[in-house]
Amino acid sequence: MNVIQLIDSLEAGGAERVAVNYANALVTHIDHSFLCVTRAEGILKQTVEKEVGYFFLEKRSTLDVKAIIKLHKYVNRHHITVVHAHASSYFLATLIKCLNPSIKLVWHDHYGKSEFLDQRSKLVLRLCSFSFNQVLCVNSKLVAWCKKYLKIKNVNYFPNFATINTTKLRTQLKSTKGKRIVCLANLREQKDHINLLSAFIKIQEKYPDWTLHLVGKDFNDTYSKSIHNFVKRNKLQNSVFIHGSCSDTSAILNVCDIGVLSSRSEGLPLALLEYGLTGLPVVVTEVGYCGIVVKHKVNGLVVKAESSEDLANAIERLIENETLRIKMGEHLHKEVKKEYSKDAVLRTLLNKYKAL
Repeated sequence: MNVIQLIDSLEAGGAERVAVNYANALVTHIDHSFLCVTRAEGILKQTVEKEVGYFFLEKRSTLDVKAIIKLHKYVNRHHITVVHAHASSYFLATLIKCLNPSIKLVWHDHYGKSEFLDQRSKLVLRLCSFSFNQVLCVNSKLVAWCKKYLKIKNVNYFPNFATINTTKLRTQLKSTKGKRIVCLANLREQKDHINLLSAFIKIQEKYPDWTLHLVGKDFNDTYSKSIHNFVKRNKLQNSVFIHGSCSDTSAILNVCDIGVLSSRSEGLPLALLEYGLTGLPVVVTEVGYCGIVVKHKVNGLVVKAESSEDLANAIERLIENETLRIKMGEHLHKEVKKEYSKDAVLRTLLNKYKAL
């Protein structure tokens, strides 16, 4: 079995991390594991294992004929049997299947705006779905949507898994040890950092020595500017630190004390699983699979989305109770190790490949 993971970039996003995790993990379980990055390399390239067959396609446009032919030849040359396309790479994967009809095509739906599926474009995806052999979705809402709109019956929920990054701490955290809140999320609107910052203002009033660390890609767009302006306008420069993309995320999480996700919408965020692997107590919004993983008051605290007051109250509860923090962090760690570990997910993935 020769499997290639197909992903548009290697920026530090959830789908991108999953594609790399799969390519790395499959090395010792199948004949050959490959990773094709279609449009742009990024910070995650350094996490790709040397045993993975790595291919950067340098695709310039949606219908880049040269790139399509190049990938077609690569698939033939390496006798690829399964193309596992992540997120928006499904269109290219469909073209490759048209040129190589014998391959099996798996599409992995990581769509992060699962609370707003009524706004999702579906015409091209629906047409491409005729070529899919299997669809894997990161939460049950996506499963229901795909079964309703796509031309394929083989649609299943499939959990993400996270891994520990062994890179040593390089990011400077100018803050007091034992009083750090972290949010691991790219600066995108659906992550609702403004909601978190509004909640943090309330935290600062009572606990001025606690700090907030935002870790994730800064796209330097309008939304990013709104975050930076909010920090300046509210004089939070000495307590809110925007670190951008970091290659030492696991090390950062290990020296933080509370993990937060304030999203308006999610699938199954890899950041949450990474919080669990490092034993962080968490506060998350009730979107996507966050509440299912966390289980309110068991593995962490779950609050209503877009409510800075609820978010602040939950964070404050963890700040005030170190025993509760330790207990919830341990419970989340056990949950993630049991249900979202590499070994458990990989066994199921291999079975799905074999059944194609």
